[in-house]
Amino acid sequence: MAVEYDLVIIGGGSGGLVVASAAAQLKAKVALVERHRLGGDCLWFGCVPSKSLIRASRAAYEVKNASRFGIDCENIEIDFAKASAHVRQAIAAIEPHDSPARFESLGVEVIFGSGQFTDRQTFEVSGRKLRARAFVIATGSRPKIPQIPGLSEAGCLTNERVFELGERPESLAIIGAGPIGCELGQAFYRLGSQVTVIGSREQILPKEDPEAAAVVRQQLESEGIEILTGVRAERVEISDGKKVICAGAMKVAVDEILLAAGRVPNVDYLNLEAAGVIVAEKGIAVNKKLQTANPRIYACGDVIGGYQFTHAASYEASVVLKNALFLPVSEVNYRVMPWCTFTEPELARVGVTEREARERYGDDVWVLKQEFAGVDRAVAEGATAGFAKIVVRGSGEILGAHLVGASAGELIGEVVMAMAHKLPVSALTRMTHIYPTLAEVSSKAALLLTKQKYAKNRRLQGLLERFLRWRRNQA
Repeated sequence: MAVEYDLVIIGGGSGGLVVASAAAQLKAKVALVERHRLGGDCLWFGCVPSKSLIRASRAAYEVKNASRFGIDCENIEIDFAKASAHVRQAIAAIEPHDSPARFESLGVEVIFGSGQFTDRQTFEVSGRKLRARAFVIATGSRPKIPQIPGLSEAGCLTNERVFELGERPESLAIIGAGPIGCELGQAFYRLGSQVTVIGSREQILPKEDPEAAAVVRQQLESEGIEILTGVRAERVEISDGKKVICAGAMKVAVDEILLAAGRVPNVDYLNLEAAGVIVAEKGIAVNKKLQTANPRIYACGDVIGGYQFTHAASYEASVVLKNALFLPVSEVNYRVMPWCTFTEPELARVGVTEREARERYGDDVWVLKQEFAGVDRAVAEGATAGFAKIVVRGSGEILGAHLVGASAGELIGEVVMAMAHKLPVSALTRMTHIYPTLAEVSSKAALLLTKQKYAKNRRLQGLLERFLRWRRNQA
């Protein structure tokens, strides 16, 4: 049966927009369905506003602490409303790139409305029945609201509301010690709020290398942020106009509560059962080609519950595009999927941790760790906290890297490049880095493999000593 579209994309966030833009430019006939507004979580509630607020908070922190460079700044005033205005300005500057007008100019038909599948090959929205060769579900995720007694009565913020604040909360408790909790906790503290971060695990940023996460925790606590780990918020009460979180034997009284305790996929309204699409515990179930149980329907981004990053959604969208438009032969490979937590210091990661590497390769694992304190530019900048840790095999194969320090999200790029092209860690030592730059941290770490191997090889040491002694005697 003939169909009207090559692709019908459901969801106008990062993944959906990448598929729509590329498909339209390849002259495919594309419909893009969005419930609210294009841009998704990244533009309106995630990457753009959070990094804008973090930048404002970093300016405040640098001014407050300028005395360490001999610059005294007294009576600092923070205008939270203006900091919030900076966030809105950043969103407004980027929004045209994700506007309906731009996508319509590319040839995409943009349809606003809440729709659902009526069968395995039909999606109905605003009274229209859309049929296509393939469908792409990219509806993203939303904040998880934990079932804590008293929370709904007390009221709380999520990342979908926190950037709308016109006034700074005097005190803020954040439930969740992952990336969102740590990033926004530090930002609000630097902008003048008293902040308490509550995490259920013993380690903040529990997916990260423990040593690296400890560096971030030390910085947060040194600034004055209270961090409670290994505890859960059991109930919320109202007392003397404050929201009181009861967590074990502790009570935390604050003006506002921010939830940062995970995400849930946006699938409830899609009637996926009618389409033959299976939803697993974390999101829509897909194979390595990103096909759902209905092979004509693909899914990418947060809605599949995997790597919940904008760049991951964009990568998955590129795989979906090739498979949905042409032949389903491309598969996702997350071996080289980097990410970064934008605290100060930043914490960036790619590949496996040291523990994961040892579980897989046993003794054939070498850990190359270079402190930022040993990098001249870091010393000059007064940014010596943190390190680069590269996990490799004896052959030089890079298994993973963990950078915690200034600009870690930028610095990890060359390690990602090396891993993507399956270059040995020695490739990092062959690069000539400008002196002095922070980027030297990677090459200094990479050089440690040669040093560690030499230190363990007594025979080689003896041969080299005899050779040099012979050369001296020949002089």
